[in-house]
Amino acid sequence: MIDISQKEVWFVTGSQHLYGDEALQQVASHSEEVAKALNNSSHVPLKIVYKQLLTTPDEITQLMLEANSSQVCIGLIAWMHTFSPAKMWITGLNILKKPLVHLHTQFNAEIPWSSIDMDFMNLNQSAHGDREFGFMMTRMRKNRKVITGHWKSDAVQQKIGTWCRVAAGWADMQGAKIARLCDNMREVAVTEGDKVEAQMKFGFSVNGYDIPDLTKHFQQVGESEVKQLLDEYEASYDLTSALQKGGDKRSALEEAAKIELGLRSFLTDGGFKGFTDTFESLGTLKQLPGIAVQRLMADGYGFGAEGDWKTAALLRAMKVMNVGLDGGTSFMEDYTYHFGGDKSYVLGSHMLEICSSIAQSKPSCEIHPLSIGGKEDPVRLVFNTAPGNAINASLVDMGNRFRLLVNEVEAVKPLGDLPNLPVARVLWDAKPNLEIAATAWILGGGAHHTVYSQALTTEYMEDFAEMAGIELLVIDNDTRIRSFKDTLHANEVYYHLFQNGI
Repeated sequence: MIDISQKEVWFVTGSQHLYGDEALQQVASHSEEVAKALNNSSHVPLKIVYKQLLTTPDEITQLMLEANSSQVCIGLIAWMHTFSPAKMWITGLNILKKPLVHLHTQFNAEIPWSSIDMDFMNLNQSAHGDREFGFMMTRMRKNRKVITGHWKSDAVQQKIGTWCRVAAGWADMQGAKIARLCDNMREVAVTEGDKVEAQMKFGFSVNGYDIPDLTKHFQQVGESEVKQLLDEYEASYDLTSALQKGGDKRSALEEAAKIELGLRSFLTDGGFKGFTDTFESLGTLKQLPGIAVQRLMADGYGFGAEGDWKTAALLRAMKVMNVGLDGGTSFMEDYTYHFGGDKSYVLGSHMLEICSSIAQSKPSCEIHPLSIGGKEDPVRLVFNTAPGNAINASLVDMGNRFRLLVNEVEAVKPLGDLPNLPVARVLWDAKPNLEIAATAWILGGGAHHTVYSQALTTEYMEDFAEMAGIELLVIDNDTRIRSFKDTLHANEVYYHLFQNGI
């Protein structure tokens, strides 16, 4: 469902005419070589396209206009090979709507000690050319990522690749449609928010639909489609005996397949990239969508339970960033704790809807009662999650701004078997420990719903917050509650002044 390989990031280089044609030809040649190397890097998942050498205000402005209107360009990499007087960039930067990364590098890695002369110095002066460019963007309060180091290094290429993935997720958000099936879970606060402000800030829209809007899609599901999907279930998962052919719950699996096919048809027909539902408003649905939601997430759709549209939109963006990487990304919820003597853990799960992309092994397809919602027993995939580093991210509406919280965690093997827990789950060690992490999370207003990712790191979320221009709070091994409170207080002052234009 998600393909970012045809998206482009444009590589532009700044200079000026004072150096003469010969020098500018060298600058252009060097720039093409750098762009080509980045395009061929295994760390970069999409196309890096060298556009041109920019030496005048008009050239810069025209390039920015072209970037804004391009359907394939999702961002720019800018490098000042020589000195490029930054007032030339003001008009262009003012109108640029795409994300920008400032690559602070130089063509040569090392100084040629025995041969260096002033010609070399004049040609290779990004050490102060990039500072001039950096000043202007800081003076203009332009959000951007700065990457410093030699362009051939893995570290620099990895950072560029990370930024490219985030830029792809951000581009995917622009104009994205999230379907809210029915409304929010009644009386719940954190899953609510200002949908108009969100569309202005992030670019995605959220609109409500009722179960009758899905009815025609369920009615159009044919028996052959259901049979084909049941065959896929049998090939992909370990079905319990009750769900196998001839089993006493086989009809429930058939109903789950119809729900998946109907939901897929609705989402495809409406051009949606994410959706929510709520067990309080299921209408004519015989069971709460379980395996359907899990599989739709695995195919790249964003999802939020109980009407949580912010998490659905964030999950979709992170799914785009995740494409081609090891590890999965899923809707998640902090469910229950294990307070141990030496170490405490969080057991993350949900009633049904955990994405199979984070499954450690082949999931089991099971049916169990659900003591909420008042419907028939739903079918779901049950599995454990592989150990390893991960993050939990939560997007919340603070009233005067959006805040993104990120907690770095480490998934661990469950401390015991879970024979009676009929849901997908993951046990994690929250950094720096559960006591500090949970305290900071609560102080920061983080939601109980999150996006859990084994593939992405805090750097992705930092780049995303930068592109969106929103607040970021990180809880990691360095977090201390006293300093975290100070950050919260300082941020309140900053955003109050910012919102009021002071």
